[in-house]
Amino acid sequence: MVIFGIDPAIRTTGYGVIRIVDRSFEIIDCGVIANAQKMSHSECLRRLYGGVAQICDLYKPDCAVLEDPFVGRNSKTAIILGMARGGIISSLVNNGIPAYSYTPSAAKRAAFGNGHAAKEQVACLLAGELGISVDNIPLDSTDAIALAVCHAQKVLHPELSVEPKCL
Repeated sequence: MVIFGIDPAIRTTGYGVIRIVDRSFEIIDCGVIANAQKMSHSECLRRLYGGVAQICDLYKPDCAVLEDPFVGRNSKTAIILGMARGGIISSLVNNGIPAYSYTPSAAKRAAFGNGHAAKEQVACLLAGELGISVDNIPLDSTDAIALAVCHAQKVLHPELSVEPKCL
């Protein structure tokens, strides 16, 4: 099973693609879909849609997992994040990929035992567990990888209490 984790943002959307192998997993790819600060939102959305479609074409994921949106006090930021999520989900739906979501803390807790782990801690844990260099894990992709690992844990251990939301 191939799981596509996505940490949505309009400027730097982190992603991680993992494969469940036997009773564990391996990272296939991770990175960032980056958009320049000067780009219009519509161009950023076009690039997010296309980037997600390329990853779907390349790795043929069985499902995708997105981070639940964090809604703070800034409504403008929440609207922009909603646009990014909409572009990403549209691309997933167009590619026939079912999508789920988890809160960031639930994903980190299920994947690594600590719901408040910093990006650097997640990168170090992944590098140690998978025997890869921490330099090969962009910090903006760590939450996306944690989401994918969380979903893999749920697939491997259905008795876990964390439940995804179906998008």
